Amino acid sequence: MDNEQTEPSTHFGYREVSESEKGRLVGRVFRSVASRYDLMNDLMSGGLHRVWKAFALGLAAAKPGERVLDLAGGTGDLAAAMARRTGDKGLVILSDINDAMLGVGRDRLIDKGVSDSVSYVQANAETLPFPDNTFDLITIGFGLRNVTRKEQALAAMRRALKPGGRCIVLEFSHPRSQLFGRLYDAYSFGVVPKLGRYVARDEESYQYLVESIRKHPDQEGLKAMMEGAGLGRVEYWNLTGGIVAVHRGYKL
Repeated sequence: MDNEQTEPSTHFGYREVSESEKGRLVGRVFRSVASRYDLMNDLMSGGLHRVWKAFALGLAAAKPGERVLDLAGGTGDLAAAMARRTGDKGLVILSDINDAMLGVGRDRLIDKGVSDSVSYVQANAETLPFPDNTFDLITIGFGLRNVTRKEQALAAMRRALKPGGRCIVLEFSHPRSQLFGRLYDAYSFGVVPKLGRYVARDEESYQYLVESIRKHPDQEGLKAMMEGAGLGRVEYWNLTGGIVAVHRGYKL
């Protein structure tokens, strides 16, 4: 009898791949786009990503002296803003699984003059290297959809939160209107990969990013996933017609 176990599969965009292969492929995507990540975000969203992040920061409500973990923190927009709010007595950790993205984020925070109040940790969101009950606030902005085992990452976030601590998930979601959804699909598949080709010199990575949004759970699906991970009082807010949503849950 063949006792070999087949590795579980998952999606990489619209492709079915093994879980380990997805990790390698996602890592390659973000190493490729790291240097042009902010420019592409501005071009793809028309600058709206800054509004979405500002809304998420308002819900996060970081306070002086709090301990904050920003997961999949990329180029550090959320971490920089929260570091200014937590102050010298607080702690903000910018974390990303990808060394290239983390390096770009660190350099940007140095340029912004907030690097002294931020620490940097390269970590996998599914296996956070922090003790239980460490953080008052954990954020993840536009990163959860790239995580292979989302339920495991959400459970790890809950574990690392202090009782009463909150988790903020800012992520692309599903448009509420069918007409708007069709327009959004036409823009996403018709324009975004071409921007990737001409600006970032990488059409394939942006094709993946567009596809990954469609494979991510919708608003109610992510709410249920967060509740399944043990987070309570989960609610969400739709932004820009539902193409982005912010979910907030608490460790009760």
